[in-house]
Amino acid sequence: MIKKYSLQFPLDDPRATLAHRDIILNKAFLKQLYKDWYAIFEKSFGGFSSGQYLEIGSGGGFIKDIYPSIITSDILDLPNVDQVFSAEKLPFDNNSLKGIMMLNVFHHIPNPHLFLSEAMRCLQSGGKIVMIEPANSALARFIYKRFHHEPFDEHGGRSIAPGHPLSNSNQALPYIYFERDLSEFAKAYPLLKINKVNYHSPFSYVISGGVSRSAMLPFALYPLVKGIEYLVKPISKQIGLFCTIELEKI
Repeated sequence: MIKKYSLQFPLDDPRATLAHRDIILNKAFLKQLYKDWYAIFEKSFGGFSSGQYLEIGSGGGFIKDIYPSIITSDILDLPNVDQVFSAEKLPFDNNSLKGIMMLNVFHHIPNPHLFLSEAMRCLQSGGKIVMIEPANSALARFIYKRFHHEPFDEHGGRSIAPGHPLSNSNQALPYIYFERDLSEFAKAYPLLKINKVNYHSPFSYVISGGVSRSAMLPFALYPLVKGIEYLVKPISKQIGLFCTIELEKI
């Protein structure tokens, strides 16, 4: 039987983020999926051997347990992050960062254009932004619009209401910025190029139960699920629930 998890704190309460982190760490299926996503970051950057690498929205995750050199941050004041600030105003010098990574964070930023401008300023030449975000596939739209508490509006604007860092969102913001409105992106961020938007993970997150439900399958079957996802890669654009977006400062 699939168990539903209920949080005793409102979504924007820092304690809710810490509770999510505990769930992720204690669900083997979901924890392994996060490890795989963190490995995508490492591969995109070619490792974290030198320079400053920043994760934004770290509070619910555990990336620093695997890669201790990464600077972790969150907009919420949490005990498990290095720095607290808004993604719209980064406290770093010009050309000081080799990489910025985010996991399910971009679609919560009220004014993503401010973040992208700040990232463009802070990144070194050749530095990258790598994010894993909800995708805009046919299957993703079906699931997100019917079974997820966060809105998904692919026809929406380029910003969302501020003031509620987790409960306010539009899961389609990555699609809007990096697929739908490419001409606006090119004009606004001349030093950033989009290297790739790669759709993936059509089944694993749903099967994991996320932070709301218990896993549908035992952890022993995780390799099988990932193997099936590999086999259906040719149709990931139609069924992927997540996408990896890689931007590079030129």
